[in-house]
Formats: sequence, C-alpha cells, structure tokens
Amino acid sequence: MLYYKEYKKEDERDWVVFVHGAGGSSSIWFQQLKAFRQVFNVLLVDLRGHGRSKDALQLYYEEEYTFDDISRDIFEVLDHLNIKSAHFIGVSLGTIIIRNLSELQPDRVKSAIMCGAITRLNVRSRFLVFLGNTFKKVIPYMWLYSFFAWIIMPRRRHAKARNLFIREAKKLYQKEFLRWFKLTDKVNPLLRYFKEKETDTPILYVMGSEDYMFLPPARQIVSQHKHAYLEVIDNCGHVCNVERPNEFNRVSIGFLTKYSSNTL
Repeated sequence: MLYYKEYKKEDERDWVVFVHGAGGSSSIWFQQLKAFRQVFNVLLVDLRGHGRSKDALQLYYEEEYTFDDISRDIFEVLDHLNIKSAHFIGVSLGTIIIRNLSELQPDRVKSAIMCGAITRLNVRSRFLVFLGNTFKKVIPYMWLYSFFAWIIMPRRRHAKARNLFIREAKKLYQKEFLRWFKLTDKVNPLLRYFKEKETDTPILYVMGSEDYMFLPPARQIVSQHKHAYLEVIDNCGHVCNVERPNEFNRVSIGFLTKYSSNTL
C-alpha cells in the first residue's frame, strides 16, 4: 500500500485528498496543511516510487505503469481508511490522475481542484516529450527532469517551486523515473478523451498567469465544460500552491466548501 498520512479533525467532516505530480511527493503540500486542517479532514499520499512509498517499491514490479494502476493505488488507501468519497486536489501530472479517478469511480470524487492542470500537450510540450523519450536511456534522468523544470518554470520567481520539484525528484530511482516517464506515451489519447467526455464532477482549475504552456488549454476546456471553472493567479507560474500558497488556499477552500456536506 502507498504511504499515507491522515489528519482527521472530526468524523463528519469531508475529506480532502492531495495528489502530487511526477517526481514530487506529499511534502509539496506543506503550505496547505495548516489552512486545510482547520476545515477538513486531510489525507496525503505518496504515489508509487515517490517519497516514502519508495520503501514499498518491491510491490510495483511491472515494467510499465498505467494511469489506472496509479488510480487503483489511491482507491486502495481510501478503502483501507473507509473513506467513501472525498474532494481531491492535484498538481501537474496529479491532475490527470484525479481526472482518471473521477472516470473510474465518479461517486467517490465530490469535487476537484486542478493546480497547474495538464489538459493538453501543445507543440512545445510534445517536443519536450519526444526529446525525453529519445535521450532517457543515455543521459542521467535528473538532467532531463531539471531541463523540463526550467522549461516549464523559467522565471526567477518560479525558482522556489522549481527547486522543490528538482529536490524531490532526486529521491527517485532511475528505473522508477523511466517507468513514470513512459506514461507520457499515454497522456495525449487520455487527454483527448477527457476533453470530449465531460465529467459531472465540479472542477476548479487554479492556474498561474505565467503558466504559458498549460494555461491556454485550461481556458479552452473551461469554456467547453459546464462543470469546470477557472481561477488565474497573477504573477505566478505552474505550481500555484507553492508560489502563491495563501491565495491558492483561499480560492481552493472557498470552492470546496460549496460542495462539502459539513465544514462548519
């Protein structure tokens, strides 16, 4: 089972589950914990091969991962804790995982916050994936990861988020990085499916105004899906919860409380 950490306030409170992205860990949510614990029960998970779930790596011996595999890992934790449904907050690749959770078991996803959401790969991001697949076995994976981090978060004020993700990625094993990177082959078909098939789950996309690779497609999907909403944080890049935590917490908690059964 994945490593998890629960912060339970009261039985009747709604649960919020935080899902990090590829190369990260649950530690990227440390600036959310205090604010969210005052209102919700909180569950943090480390995805397979990441953070403290790396200790259970021998359980995940498949040569290739799928988004369904990763989604089932999370459901396994929810079942273990007897959590029937929850709100989900994800960042970057974690947003794709949450959307897949909603597809597999829609009744368990009350609402979702997508931070730095990946809803489509543009020409530049597809070129980056092509480069990564070309050179992933001949150069150290941290060179690739650091290069991608600089491309996605290029500005000086993005440095805090960029350095955090690079630091967390250093804890991955090379083989584990390659397993996760191979998921990029499955991203485009999955994203096209998600764009065409709208979910009934209320979704708030929280994007930085400087997230130049992923903000435009997020705007497009919000314009097409009636249950999707957009909040753009000014002077912010891809990882809003790290760069502008107070504003991220405010808009996210405000959105989730609209769909919560008891947050008083």
